[in-house]
Amino acid sequence: MREYKSSDIRNVVLVSHGGAGKTSLAECLLFAAKATQRLGKVDDGSSILDYGDDEIERKITINLAVAHLDWRDVRINLIDTPGYADFYGDTKAGIRAADSALVLVRADGGVEVGTEKVWEFAKEYSLPRMVVVNRMDKEYADFDKVVGQARSNLGGPVVVAQLPVGAGDAFSGVVDLLSMKYYKYDRSGSGAGMMQEIPAEMADQAKTMRKEMVESIAECSDDLMEAYLEDKEIKADVLSAAYKEGFATGKIIPVVCTSSQFNIGTQQILDSIAHVFPSPADVGTFRARASQETDEIERKVSSDEPFAAIVFKTISEPHVGDMSILRVFSGKVLEGTDVYNATKDNTERFTQIYTLMGRERREVNRLVAGDIGATVKLRDTGTNDTLCAKSSPVIIHPILFPRPVVRDAIEAKTKGDEDKISSGLARLHQEDLTFSMTVDGETKQTLISGLGELHLDVVLKRLKDRFNVDVNLIKPRVAFRETIRSTAESQGKYKKQTGGRGQYGDVWLKIEPLARSAGFEFANKLVGGAVPTKYVPAVEKGVVECMEAGPLAGYKVVDLKATIFDGSYHDVDSSDMAFKIASSMAFKKCFMDAKPVLLEPIMNIVVTVPDEHLGDVMGDLSGKRGKIQGIDAKGHLQVVRAQVPLAELYKYSTTLRSMTQGRGGYERDFSHYEQVPHEAAQKVIDEAKAEKEEAKK
Repeated sequence: MREYKSSDIRNVVLVSHGGAGKTSLAECLLFAAKATQRLGKVDDGSSILDYGDDEIERKITINLAVAHLDWRDVRINLIDTPGYADFYGDTKAGIRAADSALVLVRADGGVEVGTEKVWEFAKEYSLPRMVVVNRMDKEYADFDKVVGQARSNLGGPVVVAQLPVGAGDAFSGVVDLLSMKYYKYDRSGSGAGMMQEIPAEMADQAKTMRKEMVESIAECSDDLMEAYLEDKEIKADVLSAAYKEGFATGKIIPVVCTSSQFNIGTQQILDSIAHVFPSPADVGTFRARASQETDEIERKVSSDEPFAAIVFKTISEPHVGDMSILRVFSGKVLEGTDVYNATKDNTERFTQIYTLMGRERREVNRLVAGDIGATVKLRDTGTNDTLCAKSSPVIIHPILFPRPVVRDAIEAKTKGDEDKISSGLARLHQEDLTFSMTVDGETKQTLISGLGELHLDVVLKRLKDRFNVDVNLIKPRVAFRETIRSTAESQGKYKKQTGGRGQYGDVWLKIEPLARSAGFEFANKLVGGAVPTKYVPAVEKGVVECMEAGPLAGYKVVDLKATIFDGSYHDVDSSDMAFKIASSMAFKKCFMDAKPVLLEPIMNIVVTVPDEHLGDVMGDLSGKRGKIQGIDAKGHLQVVRAQVPLAELYKYSTTLRSMTQGRGGYERDFSHYEQVPHEAAQKVIDEAKAEKEEAKK
């Protein structure tokens, strides 16, 4: 197998809204380059990239997948990513590992909200982007309309680099505006285009569009612009070099067209990747930080530099263990090499090294700077960990994964499976850092969180298939809080005589409200030895224990001050236990006299929706007791900032997607606690009482 230098490698990620044909295009590229012997299809389950059982069943990409091909003496690593928001964790991971992106847009659907989202992800890492207008063979394909949407909705210097010849059933190939050649394809799916002269009826349009393209390229260079304005001849190699530089710097975002259904236009994409897209060496440097320090450093992308790589995906495989997929940023790593995990401060060994073709692994003896590969059986390395030379440690900037937006509670269908569930979910979290599992200490529920309900469905199906355990999904309990609005005093006297030594404790407590989030304070205002000092800690302990499950509805009590100011004791019968019980009695009486209220968690949410759905979303948020904080325009999208009670957000992602035809999305995080309105609070209190009565039966 040929060994490629960093300058001969291209790392390209395919991103889009779901259903635009990323996986199908990747299969076309592989087949056209003869990296595969047959053209894999998503619909019949023969795709080498969508190989997971859940992907084959649902016919969508759920996990990122890596494959490689050789074209024009260049090694091209393709990273296929999910297009659905529920699986954006893998999308961001794939983008982090790439040097450039193919952004697919449906010719028959235009720029969708998911397109805009992945576009922003790519911009975060300053990736050069090429827009691929796919599905030109479909009935309502409209290339010009999509180009207009790309310019208005995505922004940036979008430049038409190809023209489609025909559309729908008549789509037969592409006119390349740089070479001014027509590449005609048949519909056999071979991916082989025949170079011909531009059809006469398109000659004038092609000349006009080429002139626009040349002008855009010339704007990338002062010398070239001067020659263009003076109408001087620009040599083809000079124009190509400027085009490449303009693409790499983001001054040009080319638009091309394809049909992944019939493998049309793929050779021209491969040529662009080989000749125009930047290599890791072209990117030049990457930024990281020195281990255990905060200062950033810059290191050259070169095999002569010390080794550094980031693990951007972890896959657990039966009978094999974890497979770590990594992008090498500098240096090289050989089979049998010991490396340093700078993130976790441990040492690992590369026993075997692979390149990937979807599910298949091909063993190699090394990976060089810029390349993508995998290894297995690392002891304690996970996604986002940096592996490097111990003599020159660095930590590569990690992937910034999306935060979970949905949460559910689970319970085992079979008693005794709790440990298996916990270990299984922990393994699944290692594969997917956007999924998490916690046990809520207050509600005693096991909670799972993710990017959408489909995301959680997939996780729980994997839990059942891989670990043979099944769970029920139940609605999470909201962790309400209890507090008071006024001051109250009360006595708690505990007296018990059962023969012999008895129990005696007498406490007078005062409680008063504190500012929100102030917590708990305890004060001793005893005078004259009414209660010996040695019993005061027991009094405080009695209050604290009562606050763990408040008298109102059994929720944690917050934001109050308790003061012991009087009481009495018995020389023989008093004890710590007696005073703790007396204290709890006094606290419960005080609390119910101090105008108790329930508090609920309020979330900050940011909802992104198309203009036409803004009214529906605003009305729905108002119905959920939401308070609108502001609305900002972002292209044809509206960004709504609001505060909404957590209790109202259960399954909100599903509601939002249904309301906006799948085009809306939201993020949330905790803001503060706020008093629950009386009617809603009474409902919570009544439910708590009913549960308590049921538990007694």
